[in-house]
Amino acid sequence: MAGPWPLLRSILRNCVAGTLVGVTVNDRYASVVTVRGTSMNPTLEPQQGDRALVSRLCLDARYGLSRGDVVVFRSPTEHRSLVVKRLIALPGDWIQVPAAQEIRQIPVGHCWVEGDNPDVSWDSRSYGPIPLGLMQGRVTHIVWPPNRIGPVERKMPEGRH
Repeated sequence: MAGPWPLLRSILRNCVAGTLVGVTVNDRYASVVTVRGTSMNPTLEPQQGDRALVSRLCLDARYGLSRGDVVVFRSPTEHRSLVVKRLIALPGDWIQVPAAQEIRQIPVGHCWVEGDNPDVSWDSRSYGPIPLGLMQGRVTHIVWPPNRIGPVERKMPEGRH
């Protein structure tokens, strides 16, 4: 009698394989993030428990990031935190800083991000251009709750064209 070992070995092998596939997909292709804070209202609503699908394919030069994308990046001031904002300007772009009446050129390897709810958003207006190396991906869809499932629109805020 073989005992429970063949069954246990099969279950363990499947768990390890599933974990490796899950980690690879999360690291290279896509992940789901929970939205916190109100800086991206009304696009993303943390009060509704929004969960967003983040595509990492945009980090490959072939796919790239575009102005108006909603992006996820590591906070430039607290590297353990992920932040969700809208991409306003790319390297080499000139941008007028709201409220400062200042025009700046975005340095090579950096971008400018802003929240859709400027009154409560801590973004590039506070800490300046962020390094592209902090980018984690582009938000493509809201995947939870069910009544909000759908694509996230790529758009520039009014007056930021």
